[in-house]
Amino acid sequence: MNFIIVNPDVFEMIGVAGFALYVINYSLLTLRFMDGHSLSYFILNLLAAASVLVGLTVSFNLASAMIQLFWVAMSSLGIVLRLTRPTPALA
Repeated sequence: MNFIIVNPDVFEMIGVAGFALYVINYSLLTLRFMDGHSLSYFILNLLAAASVLVGLTVSFNLASAMIQLFWVAMSSLGIVLRLTRPTPALA
């Protein structure tokens, strides 16, 4: 069998990209360029958490992994709810 060996720095860079996604997402939310109920908010959170989890494969930290798994679960739930529940009309 041939295995492809990936440089650990690649995983670390993916984790750093996840951090950047968190910062961008939170900044957009804080500056009101994004709504906390929008599908894009949950998708960016999911991508950020998944990216940080990839980065944790190089330098594992249980507490951080648990936080990221929580964000993956909650973001996934948020996506499912946004896709299955109608959005209420604004008055």
